[in-house]
Amino acid sequence: MRFTFISKLVVRTFLFVVITIPVMLAQDGRFIGGWEGKLAIPTGSLRIVLHITQPSPDKFVSTMDSPDQGAFGLKVDETVVTGNSISLTMKMLQGNYLGTIKPDGKTIDGTLTQAGRTFALMLNKNDKIKEIKRPQTPKPPFPYTEEEILIETPNPGVKLSGTLTLPKDGSNFPVVVFVTGSGPQNRDEEIFAHRPFFVIADYLARYGIASLRYDDRGVGKSKGSFAGSTTLDFAEDAMSVVKYLASRKEVNSSKIGIVGHSEGGLIAPIVAASNSDIGFIVLLAGPGIDGASLLMKQSAAIMNAARAPKEEIAKNAELNSQVYRIINEMKDSVEVSKKLDSLAEAYVSTIDTSDKSKPENNLLRLKMIMKQSLSPWFRMFLKLNPQDYLTRVACPVLALNGTKDLQVPYEDNLKAIESSLKSAGNLNYKVKALQGLNHLFQTSQTGLISEYASIEETFSPVALEEIKSFILGLK
Repeated sequence: MRFTFISKLVVRTFLFVVITIPVMLAQDGRFIGGWEGKLAIPTGSLRIVLHITQPSPDKFVSTMDSPDQGAFGLKVDETVVTGNSISLTMKMLQGNYLGTIKPDGKTIDGTLTQAGRTFALMLNKNDKIKEIKRPQTPKPPFPYTEEEILIETPNPGVKLSGTLTLPKDGSNFPVVVFVTGSGPQNRDEEIFAHRPFFVIADYLARYGIASLRYDDRGVGKSKGSFAGSTTLDFAEDAMSVVKYLASRKEVNSSKIGIVGHSEGGLIAPIVAASNSDIGFIVLLAGPGIDGASLLMKQSAAIMNAARAPKEEIAKNAELNSQVYRIINEMKDSVEVSKKLDSLAEAYVSTIDTSDKSKPENNLLRLKMIMKQSLSPWFRMFLKLNPQDYLTRVACPVLALNGTKDLQVPYEDNLKAIESSLKSAGNLNYKVKALQGLNHLFQTSQTGLISEYASIEETFSPVALEEIKSFILGLK
């Protein structure tokens, strides 16, 4: 059995594993150069690239790339080898890699261990590492101006750093504020070397639409603490950005809108419901149902797409349901923690002996994953219902979702968004499902998270056209 517990709308799958692979390699020229391999994880695989140099006869220096996640040049603490045996360690993150170089000198066969979990990782010598392709990433010169800005917020510890993009010709521009999905993200909402917000901002600027994208609090150049913050805190940050834009003479103060992706598509109506100065909102894979219901549907959709057995999906759903019920009904975190531990132990006791050795069924891992749900963000997200805010949104709304989206399944969520807007008496909205697009609005085959990195397209031109036409069509 497997336990699928997805607590993020935009999943950064196993990033903590990939960026922690330390590297120590052998004491001869066989190890100098590039090495490449794939780390197998439950949702697919991640490409790992090692670059080895030898600055002195008795010392090797290594760096690592995780191209699928947009991580390059990561420093490795040390590179140590005894004969043909390799031990790779990064002390800070308690990870290690043990491997043996084969006689031909072209392959290192080994395993990566971190936090009690073990993954096979075979590295192949490759001095011609294939470059990751992201053809939509904008390249200068740009037909617009970019300005680095720093925004003060009512919270003294939070200052938001961002990029204001302004078309070169004209004035009184409509402008959008980009709001990222869940998890700490930079201003481009960068994931797997894709930079979707940069792509959208570039596209809109070419049609006379300004934008401001900013690093989440505590991320990149922004100040403050991301840990412990909730969706409502992020909504306050977005409101501060809106207020800043209202002070800029270059923008049309009646056409300041929010483009929110995933959790950002929940934050947008939260802000718009309480502020009549919001000119419009664009919901990109925004949720229309409460957090607990969304996560249940998300888990089932991903497992179905991965062709998991029906009985496994059902058992996983029952476990998730119990976890969410405990969190919602019990306020004391200590008692919740004890209850979740007991639930994990009871669950593992039902697993067949032959399946207990699988990493996903490790009791300590299961307890760790469950306890991630005790964060303030997660506890609030479970209870938040977008309908409470959408039914009070009076400004124009564009809601888009892909038919291959497994993280925010389009049918239930778009239906709920439209129903809420009708209840609000809002007559100026458009709700549309875009064929074949996944949660990141890429043209995809399955919609599975494992495809995100391998797809070269960052953001569908069809979706770009929908956003641009909606904003330019506003009266």
